[in-house]
Amino acid sequence: MTGWHASDDLVTRYGDGSLPEPDAWSLEKHLEGCGRCAARVSRAVRETSAGMVLAEVRGAVLGAAPVSPRPAAAAPRARIRSSRRLAPPSLGLRPTRVLWAAGPAVRGAWLPAVLLVAFGAVVLAYGAGFTGARTMLLAIAPVVPVAGVALSYGSHADPLHEIAASTPSAGLRLVLTRTIAVLAVSLPLLTLAGLLVPSSGAPGAAAWLLPGLALTLASLALAGWVGCRAATAVTGGGWLCAVLAPALAAPGDRLTARLSEQLAYCLDGAPAQGGWAAAAVLCAVLLAARRPAYDRLERP
Repeated sequence: MTGWHASDDLVTRYGDGSLPEPDAWSLEKHLEGCGRCAARVSRAVRETSAGMVLAEVRGAVLGAAPVSPRPAAAAPRARIRSSRRLAPPSLGLRPTRVLWAAGPAVRGAWLPAVLLVAFGAVVLAYGAGFTGARTMLLAIAPVVPVAGVALSYGSHADPLHEIAASTPSAGLRLVLTRTIAVLAVSLPLLTLAGLLVPSSGAPGAAAWLLPGLALTLASLALAGWVGCRAATAVTGGGWLCAVLAPALAAPGDRLTARLSEQLAYCLDGAPAQGGWAAAAVLCAVLLAARRPAYDRLERP
């Protein structure tokens, strides 16, 4: 509850659907904690033609069953915001809400792909005797969480994306929740796989963690301008070109040895890891500075 209350004009325009979207979202956020304004908006909605239709539909569905009075849903707008009850109003710290928000990040084709990369490296090392298994794993691992984030946010990943994107919990908070879910799955699996396969001169199994984090944050920062999937293509493709192009261009037949040398240059040592840490911090600052842009991210 605050000392500010919505004006009559604001309530009327919200009820008839003429209030601009940003102002409507702001009013809806206020209604979550202000019963007085919620009751006024409810009356305004009921007086509109849409409110009357909703009342008739409600009566037809419920019949003569007694129903306790409740505020009418703010449904005359294009997206029918009454369907917001399908999604939690805020993520908070409740486990069920966190699981709901993270759901698309740990289902679909991405999770089997992570398992395929992790177990594939182990099978190549011990089943096929491939000595460059860790090298190949370290080359691919940094882009796996980047791809996971792109595949976990948007209408292509979540059938309720339009509803989720209209809630106060949408935007950067929802993107970060799904990013954390992606990292929580991919980081331990890929690092464990790297520990299980022989090194054969490749960098350490955990050397990819800071680069993977930095690339993921860079993809998120860039997504504020070009969208998730385009940002993933730029950052993931840039990493693969940086490690694969020099190895392919160098003379000689031992591709894995040249790739291992390139990975050592990109991942090994304090200067390289310090550079990745600085890049991660810079991208995190850009994310915070560009936070309003994520309210419109992947909107239909």
